[in-house]
Amino acid sequence: MAEDTKHSYRELELLDAIRRVGGFAKNSDLAGALGVSEETVRRTIKSLSKSGAVARVHGGAYLVGTQSDPSFFRRIEQYAREKRMVAKALVRDVADGMTLFLDVGSTTAFVAEELRARGKLSITTNSVQVAQTLVGHNDNRVYLLGGEMQVDELGAFGHVAEQQARNFCYDLAVLSADALHPKYGFLYLNRAEADLASVVIDCADTTVVAMTHHKFGAKAPHQSFLPEKIDHVVVDQMPDRILARQMSSWGITLVSDHKELLEC
Repeated sequence: MAEDTKHSYRELELLDAIRRVGGFAKNSDLAGALGVSEETVRRTIKSLSKSGAVARVHGGAYLVGTQSDPSFFRRIEQYAREKRMVAKALVRDVADGMTLFLDVGSTTAFVAEELRARGKLSITTNSVQVAQTLVGHNDNRVYLLGGEMQVDELGAFGHVAEQQARNFCYDLAVLSADALHPKYGFLYLNRAEADLASVVIDCADTTVVAMTHHKFGAKAPHQSFLPEKIDHVVVDQMPDRILARQMSSWGITLVSDHKELLEC
């Protein structure tokens, strides 16, 4: 508490608001909770970041030096421009009133932000970040899956999450993956994330993977669903010829920020 004496009343108020929601908050949510403008929130966060109390990330901040300081927040800052491009392209085909699944990927967090322009969505997710972004907005209904929380993903996984995911029928499932390899398909660093993705696909009319080009050709230890089960991959730029040809053989359509579909 001695550390708090260094801060102004506004800074203490903002720190308390972030603590109450688990250590991370978006600027827009903090502005609403505190009854101030987002510009005031940004200025206060900037001051707190200089003192080392919080770290700034895209659209928000998290407390430093606690369990709320996971790698997720560092990942969301990487390739933010490309992830935003992917998110904008993906959301073009989402209509009001749809039932969606969104996973814990950092690119999916950008998709959730873009979905705030839609209304009356029914969203199931295992991501705390996605739930915070969309709950209570434009008549959305948000269902946060239970299960074992993993701090580095800010999400729930395991048997409980998989069983609950099966209770829904999704118009669209939005997934991420850690790698896309021409031989092995979509790969994951986390076995539990790979298992949940396989469950969700079987409950979805259409499945989309949101991915930036930095994952093309990469490898990760865990295989998940068959790549033929994916309908579209939304990308920021085209993969090389070998990977594009393989994706075409799997029946996957590539979609970019341009309105037309990309031909493999």
